[in-house]
Amino acid sequence: MAIDTPTTTTAPDTTSPAATSPEQPGGDRLSGRARLVLFVLCAAQFMVALDFSVLNVALPVLGKDLGLGQSALQWAVTAFALPSGGFLLLFGRIADLYGRKRLFLTGLAVFGAASVLATLAWGPASFLTGRALQGLGAAAIVPTGMALLTTTFPEGPLRDRALGISGTLLSLGFTVGMVLGGVMTDTLGWRSTMGLLALAALIVLCLAPRLLPESRTPQRPRLDVPGAVTVTGGLLALIYALSTAAQRGFGGPDVWGTLAAGLVLLAAFVVVESKSPAPLVSLPMLKRRTVAWGNIGGLVTFSMMSTVVFVLTLYLQETLSLSPFRTGLVFGVQGIASVLAGTYAPRIIGRFGARRTLAGGLLGQGLFTAALLGVGTQSGALLATVAVSLASMCHLGAIISYGVTVTSGVPDDEQGLATGLVTTTQQVGITIGIPLLGVLATTGDSLFGGVRTVLAVDAALVIVTALLVAAGLARRKA
Repeated sequence: MAIDTPTTTTAPDTTSPAATSPEQPGGDRLSGRARLVLFVLCAAQFMVALDFSVLNVALPVLGKDLGLGQSALQWAVTAFALPSGGFLLLFGRIADLYGRKRLFLTGLAVFGAASVLATLAWGPASFLTGRALQGLGAAAIVPTGMALLTTTFPEGPLRDRALGISGTLLSLGFTVGMVLGGVMTDTLGWRSTMGLLALAALIVLCLAPRLLPESRTPQRPRLDVPGAVTVTGGLLALIYALSTAAQRGFGGPDVWGTLAAGLVLLAAFVVVESKSPAPLVSLPMLKRRTVAWGNIGGLVTFSMMSTVVFVLTLYLQETLSLSPFRTGLVFGVQGIASVLAGTYAPRIIGRFGARRTLAGGLLGQGLFTAALLGVGTQSGALLATVAVSLASMCHLGAIISYGVTVTSGVPDDEQGLATGLVTTTQQVGITIGIPLLGVLATTGDSLFGGVRTVLAVDAALVIVTALLVAAGLARRKA
């Protein structure tokens, strides 16, 4: 949605001429400047979300062009996912120390240059290097962008509206990527998808410097180096293990070795944070009921929805033999449904509350995912289109409400930490969903059987999480 995790206040630098209130005199309307700030921040989030999916339908063509074998195609996704998920917390803390705007612009520059490299790639090595650098840029853009958003828009209707727009565009970026990936691959070739990302980064980079306020913590606490090393290493090892398992299964020693190393490092991170005078993550914050259950709901809604989109892409192209263009159209309908949901989600939250909306959104996502089990080997495109669109509408409600749930009621001096956890959850969820369940898609006698297995497990996990979140948030604030 900011992996920015300060333990001190995150108020923007009020000496900056750009650090002005987004409110009009009425207090509940966005000023013209605030609209531009929101546009820039949401455009950056949209661009990163686009990068997660724009290559999905282009992978078969890309593999033949660059000489990437079928077993190596997953690395086109994993090369981006590793740094984008692994460096989030570290970059969020660096932004606290040296300025969020500064790191945001640096991330945009790296992302844009990496997109150019991926566009011009002359072989697997150059392409995967470009993808990895894109992920590194994304790890800087996402947490700083969210922190700039929450420090610009105060808690209440304005922040709810800003988070609603951001959440809508985040989900829309993922689905639009599927549409554009199919259309552009069929008409202009797969390289045009990477060129589009380079152009988007250039546009945002030109607009951002004059519009965005600089913000950082008023003090300059020490960088928690042991915490940064353990959490970054743990996330990288965990993501690598899950991504490798998606290709070869969990039987390899490298999978179990890196998985064990990741879990050990993350456990060490918890110990380090409990003793650090300036922790990367404040453990007491995690004890807040809204923070803990809100992030659990966010992790599940992101990871499971990204998995649904991935396996449906396989089903539509490999089982029903749809072209990349027609596959993209299916997800285009899903994108329209996401926009509609994002428009009405803040109103639903205002009426029923963020906690109920989160639990209800998860439940709806799980039930409509279960409806996808009705697709067949000869037909099912219509059912897939309707069910995934309805699941996405519920998913949007869950995305927006989990961001509101986690950040509402948190003191100003802990707001950066709360938004940091939101962004960590978002990125890790998007990153681990496909590797975690993707291996199940190849375990059956056929691809279709594997897809059905993934959908069944996916739906069950989301429904169970919905019930747990509803029960966990039923009591008053912790």
